[in-house]
Amino acid sequence: MTIELFLQHLSNALSLGSLYALIAIGYTMVYGILRLINFAHGDVFMLGGYIAFYAITFFFMPWWVGFIVAFGLTGIFGIGLERIAYKPLRSSPKISIMISAIGASFLIENLATVIFGGRPKGFPIPSLFDHVARFGSVSVSYISLVIPLLTAIILIALLIIVMKTKTGMAMRAVSTDLAAARLMAIDVNKIVSFTFGVGSVLAAVGGVMWVVKYPQLNPTMGMIPGLKCFIAAVIGGIGNIGGAVLGGLLLGFIEIMIIAFLPTLTGYRDAFAFVLLIIVLMVKPSGLLGKNQVEKV
Repeated sequence: MTIELFLQHLSNALSLGSLYALIAIGYTMVYGILRLINFAHGDVFMLGGYIAFYAITFFFMPWWVGFIVAFGLTGIFGIGLERIAYKPLRSSPKISIMISAIGASFLIENLATVIFGGRPKGFPIPSLFDHVARFGSVSVSYISLVIPLLTAIILIALLIIVMKTKTGMAMRAVSTDLAAARLMAIDVNKIVSFTFGVGSVLAAVGGVMWVVKYPQLNPTMGMIPGLKCFIAAVIGGIGNIGGAVLGGLLLGFIEIMIIAFLPTLTGYRDAFAFVLLIIVLMVKPSGLLGKNQVEKV
């Protein structure tokens, strides 16, 4: 493999890994606060793409306005989902809230099929992203340059919020001990809603970037990316924001590079994520950047 071809694959891996990282951050934030695996996160990712599609094609909004509307409405949807499906079960056994998350996922997918139709739709790519930058013999689409930059900006912003603000301090307190946080006069409901809102916005950002890069929409499009991003969060250390980004980048890199070196294995592309998950859990069950925790009974 020539150096030019390697750099081409590396740019693709960085773009895909950054997309995985964006979605995985939402998984890890919710788990860090509630110890909940939000299995509907991939479907929230799908809704972000559909809202942007209809905002641009049906309401004729400029693409950037449509994107902002998609991010905002998806964030509100995430907050509503938490209030309806998860909040009533917060004091119930973990298995109950997990079943509720799985049920919410199936409900969203089937409602999307009824409302949006099962036929795939082509997403209108904004002209800004429909260009290719050339670095010598390496060609990189503009969207592949935007995605890693956007992921880096979001990561820095989240770390500042979590580590430097009162809201972030409250999030860390709720993550450590929810009952004690209540005794310290922290509005737990507000913090949980904020976390779900931010996580859903990140899912929407990932969903919109995904359909710009791979311009096809369907109601089940969030299933495999959502599962892979959950795997990325676990690999990096679920509950750790930096770990989610590391897991997403690692997953994207391995997925692209194995196909590049062994093209005959392209049909097994999705299986690589599960193999990597098994290897990491055997070697370091808490994830690459995770800490061992004892589950409270």
